[in-house]
Amino acid sequence: MTTDTAGTAPHSAHSSPPGPVDRSARPGPQSGRANEERLRRWRLVLGEDSAESTGCTLTGRDAAMDGALTALYGGGGRPGGRRGSNRSAGLGASAPSVARWLGDIRTYFPSSVVQVMQRDAIDRLGLSALLLEPEMLEAVEADVHLVGTLLSLNKAMPETTKETARAVVRKVVDDLDKRLATRTRATLTGALDRLAKINRPRHHDIDWDRTIRANLKNYLPEYGTVVPERLIGYGRAAQSVKKDVILCIDQSGSMAASVVYASVFGAVLASMRTLQTRLVVFDTAVVDLTDQLDDPVDVLFGTQLGGGTDINRALAYCQSKISRPADTVVVLISDLYEGGIRDEMLNRVAAMKASGVQFVTLLALSDEGTPAYDRDHAAALGALGAPAFACTPDLFPEVMAAAVEKRALPIPDKEAHQ
Repeated sequence: MTTDTAGTAPHSAHSSPPGPVDRSARPGPQSGRANEERLRRWRLVLGEDSAESTGCTLTGRDAAMDGALTALYGGGGRPGGRRGSNRSAGLGASAPSVARWLGDIRTYFPSSVVQVMQRDAIDRLGLSALLLEPEMLEAVEADVHLVGTLLSLNKAMPETTKETARAVVRKVVDDLDKRLATRTRATLTGALDRLAKINRPRHHDIDWDRTIRANLKNYLPEYGTVVPERLIGYGRAAQSVKKDVILCIDQSGSMAASVVYASVFGAVLASMRTLQTRLVVFDTAVVDLTDQLDDPVDVLFGTQLGGGTDINRALAYCQSKISRPADTVVVLISDLYEGGIRDEMLNRVAAMKASGVQFVTLLALSDEGTPAYDRDHAAALGALGAPAFACTPDLFPEVMAAAVEKRALPIPDKEAHQ
C-alpha cells in the first residue's frame, strides 16, 4: 500500500531500516533523487528515532503526515507500539481531536489506506465509544468494517446519533448494491432460464449448439445441412416462483462483514419475482428478518452482533420453513463454532439434503479470506456433501447459480476443502 506523496503503509513498522548512508558515493542526479525518496519513506515509516540514521528531516506536508502516523502508531506504552520509539499515541479522548485527525488522514492518504488506519484506531486506541457521537461519524470514511462496528454499538447508540449512523450505513449499502446487484440478478436469471428447458422453443430461444449436436444423425451431405427433427432450447423463466432461498446468517461478532454483504444480497434476491427469499439471523436466539428485506439497512439494524452461537436452533427454524425441498436452497453463513447440539445440527443438514434441499455452507461472505473456523464441523459437513468454504461477494452469484441448477459449486481452492 503506497501513496503518491508518502509511499508508505501504516503496517510497515516491522520492516528493517536502511543501513548507514554512504556519503562518499557520488550518485548521479537521478539515483540521488531516488535515494532521497527512499530515505524519506523510511523516515516516515520508522518515526523520529530514525532521523539520524536516515539523515532525513521532515518539513511541511511530510511533517504533518508524520504527525498523523505518530498519533496512531506511536509507542507510548500502548499495545502495538514500537519499542524504543519516542512516538506516543496522541489522538486523545475527545471527538473534536479525533475528527481533526480523521480529516488529516483523508487529506494525506488514499481511501484504502484511510480505512485501514480507521480500523487500527478503533482496535488499538479504543475509539469505539466515540463513534456514538454524530460529529465523529460525519468525519469517518465509510466502509464495510465501519458498518460492522456501528452495528455492534447499535444498542448503546443514543438517539442523537442513530440518524447519522443510518446515513453512514446507507452510503455503504448503496455502494455495495451498485457493485453487486446487476450481476447477481443477471447470473441467477440465466440459471433460472436454463432450468426452463423446452423441446418446442420459439425461434429466438433455440439453443443451436445443442440442437445441432442432437440432430447430427440427420445430416444430409448432399445438401450440407442437418434436419433438426428435435429442437432444444430454453424457455424464459415464468414470473411465478421457481426456487426458495433461505439465507441463515451467524451474527456473532466475528461475522460482521459477512452480515453486511449477506443483507445486501438478501435484498437483491428478494427483489427477484422468481425467487422466494427468507433471511434469518442467529446467535443463541433466532430472528427472522424476511419482512424487512425490501431495505437492507433495516435488516442490518435488526441484527445484534456478538453473543454466542446456536447453529442447530437456527437450522431447526429454517427446516420448519421448507415446503418444497427439491426447489429450496439453504445457505448457512457461519464460522461453525457451534454452541448448541453438534450431532443434531449435522443430522438436520443430512435430513435436508436427503429431502432434496441444496445446502451451501459459507465460512465467510467477504473479501477478507477464510476466517478462523471449526475444522471438525467443516469436515463433518463436507462428508455430508456440504463442503464449507469462504466466498467473496464477487463469487457469490456464481455459487447461487450453481446451487439453483444443482450442479457442482465453484469452490475456490477446492482441494483445500476436500
